[in-house]
Amino acid sequence: MDLFGQALENRMQSEAPLAERMRPRSMDEFIGQEHITAPGRLLRRAIEADRLFSSILLYGPPGTGKTTLARIVANHTKAHFESISAVLAGVPELRKVIEASETRRKHYNQRTLLFVDEVHRWNKAQQDALLPHVERGLITLIGATTQNPYFEVIPALVSRSRIFELNPLRDEDLEKILDSALQDEERGYGRRKVNLQKEARAHLIDMANHDARNLLNALELAVETTRPDSDDTIQITLDIAQESIQKRALAYDKNGDAHYDTISAFIKSVRGSDPDAALYWLAKMLAAGEDPRFILRRLVVLASEDIGMADPRGLMVATSAVTAFEFIGMPEGVYPITEATLYLSTAPKSNSATAIYDVMDLIRREGMGTVPAHLMDASRDAAGFGHGKGYLYPHNFPGHFIPQDYLPDSVAGRRFYEPSDQGYEKEVADRLTYWHNRIKEAREKMASNPEE
Repeated sequence: MDLFGQALENRMQSEAPLAERMRPRSMDEFIGQEHITAPGRLLRRAIEADRLFSSILLYGPPGTGKTTLARIVANHTKAHFESISAVLAGVPELRKVIEASETRRKHYNQRTLLFVDEVHRWNKAQQDALLPHVERGLITLIGATTQNPYFEVIPALVSRSRIFELNPLRDEDLEKILDSALQDEERGYGRRKVNLQKEARAHLIDMANHDARNLLNALELAVETTRPDSDDTIQITLDIAQESIQKRALAYDKNGDAHYDTISAFIKSVRGSDPDAALYWLAKMLAAGEDPRFILRRLVVLASEDIGMADPRGLMVATSAVTAFEFIGMPEGVYPITEATLYLSTAPKSNSATAIYDVMDLIRREGMGTVPAHLMDASRDAAGFGHGKGYLYPHNFPGHFIPQDYLPDSVAGRRFYEPSDQGYEKEVADRLTYWHNRIKEAREKMASNPEE
């Protein structure tokens, strides 16, 4: 790099956002993720010893240190380090990296570490283009992804990589990052008098949502837009902090893990009869812009699958919420969604409707039984074939019930539906017990008097 290029680089570094300037340069500066970065841990040992020979995938939410770890690798390795973004680069750019890597290996016997940011953005064909070069060791991949690599990265790359999961930063981690930015004289605000009041500090950390980048961006905005007082001190009050980060950043990709994990937590909370947790996850989804119709569809399914006959009104409430939402839309449409959520959360639970899968499984294993003659349609072939002969019309008998067989002979007497003892279904269970006893008595009577 010439003098002009170096000067431009230095100027860009000094003018970079605070979050970029404060990016850790070594493992000693790295904050958080102790489960993989603490002294003695595998990843830290490999980075510090420059022994990163197998590919790795760094998986975690935004602002937790994935790119920073890759930069630290670049600072510590003697291998050639290349960095590309899967958002901006495709197969042509990857081919150029591969060709240059082959030249370095051939002439200088130098390894190449390739950092691919947001590797999940590459489609299968793009990931396949990288695979053979990872397999033969020409490229050591460092992939960063906010999405579950087991779903978003091709299995062949996953199987050839070590996966390290990064967790959302803890409040104490954010405290340290904040203090570092305020005290660092070279890259932070250590040469300026900044008084971050206690309430303002708490607000910034709370609203950063475990994301270091959000925290530092908010701090920078607060400091750079606040005039110093007469003592040349920049006073960051709670009001200024609230203006700097008014809304909590929600890590929520409607096509990614957060989407599926949050709806899973929501459904499990409703199923588990916890209305408070259900409201929390519902609020998170709505605040993040989730499609309300998606939530309503899942509630309709849950009303049948997890509440079912314990409270048949649950399905009516859920489907009514769908109709009401379509009629009024948002924002008022949140009320029928919330009402359905609360009703289903507090309703008695039964999953007896899943009995249908047992019956389907039986039919797959044993085949389909023949319809008994007395259950066949008598309107067409009663005279010629006797279809419908012997059928007893229940409404002609006391209690509108008469014992008779309705199953094929091959499965006669089998029980598939087992009602729970919850809610309305307990009444159903009592009624079925009475009917089953009537059938049992009729069969015993028939067995003792076969001519009747």
